[in-house]
Amino acid sequence: MDADVVVVGAGPTGLVLAGDLATAGARVTVLEKRPAGLSNLTRAFAVHARSLEMLDARGLADELLTKGQQVPSLRLFQRLTISLADLPSRFQYVLVVPQYEVERLLRRRAEEAGAGFRHDTEVTALVQDDQSVTVTTADGSTLRAQYLVGTDGARSTVRGAVGIPFPGHAVIRSMVLADVRLAREPADPLTVAAANSSLGFLAPFGDGWYRFIGWHGNRDVGEDEPVDLDEVRSIARATLHDDYGMGETRFLSRFHADERQAPTYRAGRVFLAGDAAHVHSPAGGLGMNTGMQDAANLGWKLAAALRLPDAERAAVLDSYQAERHPVGKQVLRASGGILRAATLPGPVVAAVRGVAIGLVSRVAPIRRRAALTVSALGVAYPRPGGAHPLVGTRVPDLPLEGGSRLAEALRAGRFVLVAPAGAPLPEMGRAPGEADPAERVLARRADGDTTTLLVRPDGYVADAA
Repeated sequence: MDADVVVVGAGPTGLVLAGDLATAGARVTVLEKRPAGLSNLTRAFAVHARSLEMLDARGLADELLTKGQQVPSLRLFQRLTISLADLPSRFQYVLVVPQYEVERLLRRRAEEAGAGFRHDTEVTALVQDDQSVTVTTADGSTLRAQYLVGTDGARSTVRGAVGIPFPGHAVIRSMVLADVRLAREPADPLTVAAANSSLGFLAPFGDGWYRFIGWHGNRDVGEDEPVDLDEVRSIARATLHDDYGMGETRFLSRFHADERQAPTYRAGRVFLAGDAAHVHSPAGGLGMNTGMQDAANLGWKLAAALRLPDAERAAVLDSYQAERHPVGKQVLRASGGILRAATLPGPVVAAVRGVAIGLVSRVAPIRRRAALTVSALGVAYPRPGGAHPLVGTRVPDLPLEGGSRLAEALRAGRFVLVAPAGAPLPEMGRAPGEADPAERVLARRADGDTTTLLVRPDGYVADAA
């Protein structure tokens, strides 16, 4: 084998996966068709609380916080405000930061852990058998590994090569994308608005440039139609009610947004994650976050499968589909619901929209549920029959004896056994996907709770007592 795992695509999803695998001791090679040093087109600016927790468990969150702005509430479409101040997390906000800053930290971590990168390398074909996957690149070279993961975006070559369909449709056509300088700063660092069946989004890069994403509901042209600054200003005034003195531009383009989801995230030894598995509207800023959480779920399972007996591998790897596919479906539903609630025309829709906004804004349980959904803190995985009620739920960042936190204990990429303060460490059997219980990180909680937890490497409960 040339590698244990090949990852195709070096966006945020692929970089989380590569770093986790390398940290766990796997030999991982990342194939990326872009030249070295050329960043992805930044479309994501929002890092939500659960993703910040995931980055904290990898030692990256505090540095990322210095690169962005913390926004304690999401003000969507001028009338709906979702407060994040009561989130059960260390991160009670959304961090507004360009995607390339996230990628920079994840790339550094992956490289330091030993992941290899091959740029200017486009995958053209792959074949698999019972033991391996062999991938062929555009220059005719081949690479053989035990597993391969496609994190190569909405037009995934990997997905097409294994014949996984990608059903769905375009929800927004002819969306305008522009990098501009402003004469006047917006009041909110993250500005999202909708009016007249149109949509506008404005976010800062942090260096004086702003990204504007807009859509005019009455203008449906091809993606190759040129974009000029007058069109950008027009959409901004129609949606944000101000163009903020948009002047100099450095990038103008069009794209379309789809709602699609692969029916399966696995074909034999080949897996899909991130946009290769699911795409949706930009409403809510959920795309990059969902992809990184896919990778956090899959990474430790692949690392474990490399060490488990063949008879135990299937159940562990199958759990990726069982746990993450429903989350992808929920994200499509949530982002699509936000988009349609904001842009569908008509007086009846407007009346329903007003009632829904009122409920979310004023009814505490609904408001809390909305915050948990957008932040992904409310995600829980299926619990086997008879298991402890906490199994499959996210574990908060517990304080541990000695002044440390659970996020710090998770940085080793292993299962963490958390016992009550002063109690002997109990005997808990090997959890599904745990290769060797002797490698567990052992800790004692400092919050007075008497529950013992066996925490998975991705921060969810594997067992409890």
